[in-house]
Amino acid sequence: MGLSGRGVWGVVAFIALDTCNCGAALPLIRPSADGTGFVRADTGQRFVAWGFNYDHDRDDRLIEDYWDHQWSTVVEDFREIKDLGANVVRIHLQVRRFMDGPAEPNEAALTQLARLLELAEETGLYLDVTGLACYLKKDVPKWYDALDEAGRWEVQGRFWEAVARTCAEAPVIFCYDLMNEPVLPGAGEKETEWLVGEFGGMNFTQRITLDLGRRTRQQVAGAWVRKLTGAIRRHDKRHMITVGVIPWAHTFPGAKPIFYAKDVGADLDFVSVHFYPQKDQVDKALAALAVYEVGKPVVIEETSPLYCGIRQFDDFVDRSAKIADGYVGFYWGQTIAECRQRKNDIGAGIMAEWLEYFRGKTPEILAAELNRP
Repeated sequence: MGLSGRGVWGVVAFIALDTCNCGAALPLIRPSADGTGFVRADTGQRFVAWGFNYDHDRDDRLIEDYWDHQWSTVVEDFREIKDLGANVVRIHLQVRRFMDGPAEPNEAALTQLARLLELAEETGLYLDVTGLACYLKKDVPKWYDALDEAGRWEVQGRFWEAVARTCAEAPVIFCYDLMNEPVLPGAGEKETEWLVGEFGGMNFTQRITLDLGRRTRQQVAGAWVRKLTGAIRRHDKRHMITVGVIPWAHTFPGAKPIFYAKDVGADLDFVSVHFYPQKDQVDKALAALAVYEVGKPVVIEETSPLYCGIRQFDDFVDRSAKIADGYVGFYWGQTIAECRQRKNDIGAGIMAEWLEYFRGKTPEILAAELNRP
């Protein structure tokens, strides 16, 4: 997840305001027939995803760490997210919380997920449900870590079957994101660890295999996507599926998408990429984003001005709106006022500036960029 927390700013409130009235049923969101964006299934009106990753709270606790005994915190945060003008919330579900064993979904966790669906509907927010998270390495079940590729994929399929069963009839599901930033080893390389790297004490990236064997990376990625989308489609044939990826073209210009290659991502409904523009490198970020124009809607599922400042970030948003159909930033349980109260806290200051930007980006400013010819 890059930042431990990542649209389209006020435009979403403009385009989708009537789709998110609290208490009213939210319409299904689908890719448009021409693949250039999202539309409401009931009216055909364009929809732009504009929201937040709600991956942890102000104390760095993952949502499953407090949603049992501090439900009021989740309720308050969802209302604050709504008040900021968002229409989508991305949540991150941990394997250890949703699977008690290789074939044993945790019913208590699924019950809380169902409760979250109700809260989202009451609040008027769609959910990007991201699964298979193993963000805290120390908490990864030993039985899961010991599985080989085939066994691990079986568990992942059962995870998604359980989640899809719970969510299938919920109007608030924007999409299922199969995994946050899956990666593969290089040709001829054999890895020993499923988790890759660490950021802020968490592991946001994981491998889907440790050894390609005689297979290509595209063959493995394609088989994995088909396995998990198939698990979801057994129970939910309506809601969209995606996978949030690292845009390697941003790091290695000329790199091609793997998960969104034609023979790999055919079962994925739209593209999700994670972009953190660097200072004075907006043009480079835009060039990398263009690589992901593959005839499907594009959501910048994680983004932040952390590395470039608000002014250049605003430039990135305005110019990327020719390609992107949604942006998802970060919200970690603190309002603008609460962030401003934390004097001499640089991180809180950056977050306050970000939230003010998110709330203040007006529909008029982005409308011209979003109205493609």
